[in-house]
Amino acid sequence: MKLRYILLVTACVLLQTARAQEESTRALEWSTTHGLEYSLKAGFNFGGTAPIPFPEEIREIKGYSPKLNLLIEGDVTKWFNSHWGALVGIRLETKAMDTKAQVKNYGMELSISGEPPVTGRWTGMVKTNVSHTYLSVPLLATYKISPRWKLQGGAFLSYMFDGDFSGEVYDGYLRDGDPTGEKTVIDGEQKAFYDFSDELRPFQWGAQVGAEWRAFKKFTINANLTWGLNDVFKRDFKTITFAMYPIYLNAGFGYVF
Repeated sequence: MKLRYILLVTACVLLQTARAQEESTRALEWSTTHGLEYSLKAGFNFGGTAPIPFPEEIREIKGYSPKLNLLIEGDVTKWFNSHWGALVGIRLETKAMDTKAQVKNYGMELSISGEPPVTGRWTGMVKTNVSHTYLSVPLLATYKISPRWKLQGGAFLSYMFDGDFSGEVYDGYLRDGDPTGEKTVIDGEQKAFYDFSDELRPFQWGAQVGAEWRAFKKFTINANLTWGLNDVFKRDFKTITFAMYPIYLNAGFGYVF
């Protein structure tokens, strides 16, 4: 009796699986006849958040360390003919890095020895930790140059739901207010800290260009450059006197349904 029950349950599961596969096949066939293509991608972001061009306040980059920046993305492409299409997607991604730099008269708001923050111009070493998590929407034109190769270009929109821009300064001095203000020296084992995370802009937009190579029937290799075109900081944030932009190359693989 128990064996018959197990066999009955197994048969029902197999039947439901077969029906689901049949419905999925029909949906994909319908999408293909209507010029729709679905893909899922995963990969890494390589790059940084930087001023363009580099300002005179940053005298030398002493160190750069990218973090493990993962991304996962789902896309839908509508093909209008054998070459041209339009892609829209949704991407969850991180863009993060650590840097060390030698600076002069660099705008800062520092917390020194637990005292209230002091705003002024810093000369010395700066260590910066940047970490942003975005939900991004790419909107791209796609051109198929061969059965294996595609080129893509367009724009992206991003919403940041978690962001950090903080760090520390050492081996230098702070001029209170402006470059001629009262001097506070921080040297030896001393450090002062800053945190501009609350000043980060929640929305980003920019340009994206890239290429896709179909390595196998269902698997692809992808690379895209994303270049933010608005400052990562809010418009009314004036402590850092220059704009900074997220510039990243993402690379990874994909599966085409």
